[in-house]
Amino acid sequence: MSDLLRRLRQGGWRLTAQRRVVAEVLDGDHIHLTAHEVHARAVERLPEISRATVYSILGELVSRGELLEVSTSDRAKRYDPNAHRPHHHLVCVRCGAMRDVPPARGLPAEPPERERFGYTVLDVELTYRGLCPHCTA
Repeated sequence: MSDLLRRLRQGGWRLTAQRRVVAEVLDGDHIHLTAHEVHARAVERLPEISRATVYSILGELVSRGELLEVSTSDRAKRYDPNAHRPHHHLVCVRCGAMRDVPPARGLPAEPPERERFGYTVLDVELTYRGLCPHCTA
Protein backbone atom coordinates (compact mmCIF):
# COMPACT_ATOMS: atom_id res chain seq x y z
CA MET A 1 0.00 0.00 0.00
CA SER A 2 1.31 3.44 -0.88
CA ASP A 3 2.23 6.01 1.75
CA LEU A 4 -0.53 8.30 0.44
CA LEU A 5 -3.16 5.54 0.62
CA ARG A 6 -2.06 4.68 4.15
CA ARG A 7 -2.34 8.31 5.28
CA LEU A 8 -5.77 8.64 3.69
CA ARG A 9 -7.06 5.48 5.35
CA GLN A 10 -5.68 6.54 8.72
CA GLY A 11 -7.30 9.95 8.23
CA GLY A 12 -10.70 8.34 7.71
CA TRP A 13 -11.04 9.38 4.06
CA ARG A 14 -13.60 7.20 2.30
CA LEU A 15 -11.69 5.40 -0.45
CA THR A 16 -13.98 5.12 -3.45
CA ALA A 17 -12.65 3.38 -6.55
CA GLN A 18 -11.91 6.78 -8.13
CA ARG A 19 -10.07 8.10 -5.07
CA ARG A 20 -8.06 4.89 -4.76
CA VAL A 21 -6.98 5.03 -8.41
CA VAL A 22 -5.88 8.67 -8.15
CA ALA A 23 -3.91 7.89 -4.96
CA GLU A 24 -2.29 4.87 -6.64
CA VAL A 25 -1.31 6.96 -9.67
CA LEU A 26 0.40 9.43 -7.33
CA ASP A 27 2.37 6.71 -5.54
CA GLY A 28 6.16 6.70 -5.74
CA ASP A 29 9.22 8.84 -5.27
CA HIS A 30 9.65 12.05 -7.24
CA ILE A 31 6.09 11.99 -8.60
CA HIS A 32 5.07 15.42 -9.89
CA LEU A 33 2.25 14.89 -12.36
CA THR A 34 -0.06 17.45 -13.94
CA ALA A 35 -3.81 16.92 -13.59
CA HIS A 36 -3.86 15.86 -17.24
CA GLU A 37 -1.17 13.22 -16.58
CA VAL A 38 -2.98 11.98 -13.47
CA HIS A 39 -6.18 11.60 -15.52
CA ALA A 40 -4.40 9.80 -18.38
CA ARG A 41 -2.85 7.28 -15.97
CA ALA A 42 -6.07 6.88 -13.99
CA VAL A 43 -8.04 6.07 -17.16
CA GLU A 44 -5.65 3.18 -17.83
CA ARG A 45 -6.73 1.65 -14.49
CA LEU A 46 -10.35 2.83 -14.37
CA PRO A 47 -11.58 3.73 -17.88
CA GLU A 48 -14.78 5.43 -16.69
CA ILE A 49 -13.07 8.01 -14.45
CA SER A 50 -13.76 11.53 -15.72
CA ARG A 51 -11.39 14.47 -15.90
CA ALA A 52 -13.74 16.44 -13.61
CA THR A 53 -13.57 13.69 -10.99
CA VAL A 54 -9.76 13.68 -11.10
CA TYR A 55 -9.65 17.48 -10.71
CA SER A 56 -12.08 17.27 -7.80
CA ILE A 57 -10.05 14.56 -6.04
CA LEU A 58 -6.80 16.49 -6.55
CA GLY A 59 -8.45 19.58 -5.04
CA GLU A 60 -9.65 17.56 -2.04
CA LEU A 61 -6.18 16.10 -1.50
CA VAL A 62 -4.57 19.55 -1.65
CA SER A 63 -7.17 20.91 0.81
CA ARG A 64 -6.47 18.00 3.18
CA GLY A 65 -2.73 18.75 3.03
CA GLU A 66 -1.99 15.37 1.43
CA LEU A 67 -0.73 16.82 -1.85
CA LEU A 68 1.33 19.89 -2.63
CA GLU A 69 0.29 21.92 -5.64
CA VAL A 70 3.52 23.05 -7.28
CA SER A 71 3.58 25.88 -9.83
CA THR A 72 6.67 26.67 -11.86
CA SER A 73 6.75 29.55 -14.33
CA ASP A 74 4.18 29.24 -17.08
CA ARG A 75 3.87 25.46 -16.89
CA ALA A 76 0.82 23.54 -15.67
CA LYS A 77 0.52 22.94 -11.93
CA ARG A 78 1.96 19.67 -10.72
CA TYR A 79 0.87 17.57 -7.77
CA ASP A 80 3.43 16.30 -5.27
CA PRO A 81 2.44 13.57 -2.77
CA ASN A 82 5.58 14.24 -0.72
CA ALA A 83 3.61 16.68 1.43
CA HIS A 84 4.92 15.70 4.85
CA ARG A 85 8.70 15.80 4.44
CA PRO A 86 10.54 19.08 3.94
CA HIS A 87 12.11 19.30 0.49
CA HIS A 88 12.81 21.61 -2.41
CA HIS A 89 12.38 21.05 -6.14
CA LEU A 90 14.78 20.73 -9.04
CA VAL A 91 13.09 21.60 -12.35
CA CYS A 92 14.30 21.19 -15.93
CA VAL A 93 13.66 24.45 -17.76
CA ARG A 94 13.39 22.65 -21.10
CA CYS A 95 11.09 19.65 -20.52
CA GLY A 96 9.60 20.48 -17.10
CA ALA A 97 10.83 17.30 -15.37
CA MET A 98 10.83 17.77 -11.60
CA ARG A 99 12.63 16.03 -8.75
CA ASP A 100 12.47 16.39 -4.99
CA VAL A 101 15.73 17.37 -3.32
CA PRO A 102 16.42 17.49 0.42
CA PRO A 103 16.75 20.93 2.01
CA ALA A 104 20.19 22.41 1.44
CA ARG A 105 22.33 22.77 4.50
CA GLY A 106 23.41 26.25 5.41
CA LEU A 107 20.42 28.01 3.87
CA PRO A 108 18.31 29.91 6.38
CA ALA A 109 14.82 28.51 6.90
CA GLU A 110 13.46 32.04 6.85
CA PRO A 111 14.83 35.57 6.44
CA PRO A 112 16.26 37.32 9.48
CA GLU A 113 13.80 39.40 11.53
CA ARG A 114 15.00 42.71 10.02
CA GLU A 115 14.20 41.44 6.48
CA ARG A 116 10.68 40.10 7.21
CA PHE A 117 9.00 43.54 7.29
CA GLY A 118 6.60 42.36 9.98
CA TYR A 119 5.57 39.19 8.13
CA THR A 120 5.16 35.90 9.94
CA VAL A 121 6.79 33.23 7.77
CA LEU A 122 4.54 30.19 7.34
CA ASP A 123 6.32 28.27 4.61
CA VAL A 124 9.43 28.33 2.43
CA GLU A 125 9.60 27.11 -1.16
CA LEU A 126 12.84 26.84 -3.06
CA THR A 127 13.09 25.79 -6.70
CA TYR A 128 16.36 25.04 -8.45
CA ARG A 129 16.20 25.39 -12.24
CA GLY A 130 18.49 23.76 -14.74
CA LEU A 131 18.65 21.11 -17.47
CA CYS A 132 17.98 17.44 -16.74
CA PRO A 133 20.34 14.74 -18.05
CA HIS A 134 17.90 13.90 -20.87
CA CYS A 135 17.82 17.51 -22.13
CA THR A 136 21.60 18.00 -21.94
CA ALA A 137 22.32 14.85 -23.96
